[in-house]
Amino acid sequence: MSDDRRVAVTGTPGTGKTTVTTLLDGPVIHLNDLIREAGLWSERDEGRDSLVADLDAVREALGDWSGVVESHLAHHLDADRVVVLRCRPDVLESRLRERGADEAKAAENAESEALDVILSEAVDRHGLDNVYEIDTTDRPPADVAADIEAVIAGDRDPSAGDVDFTDHL
Repeated sequence: MSDDRRVAVTGTPGTGKTTVTTLLDGPVIHLNDLIREAGLWSERDEGRDSLVADLDAVREALGDWSGVVESHLAHHLDADRVVVLRCRPDVLESRLRERGADEAKAAENAESEALDVILSEAVDRHGLDNVYEIDTTDRPPADVAADIEAVIAGDRDPSAGDVDFTDHL
């Protein structure tokens, strides 16, 4: 990967971001860890049992970053390419429940996935020509990581809008 290329790997919680990015060549910034460890959050959302990231503080902490950043928030950063991992909502909801998410949180994330929330945000911020959608449903993490490596290398065309889960609404 070019030393100055910035690739954001994003997606609804449960799509496999952390799992697949650990298989990539080269360093990966796991943004959620950075936010938690460096105190880059402004408040705790008790209802969602999550931290509210201070994105300005995150940008400042990252500085002139390059490489790969992964998080459900990564598409809010400046990036050259944005990979949006997708997963069929019923499978996503099951994954989240297996991870210990309560029923309401798992259902909320599954609905967000069906509505293309993160994909829409990524396209709005980065444009269709810079967004790459990858379906992780029922795929081995190594295969998804290989798809991300192809995006990084420039061997895959932008693909926003290829995945459609609206039938799960």
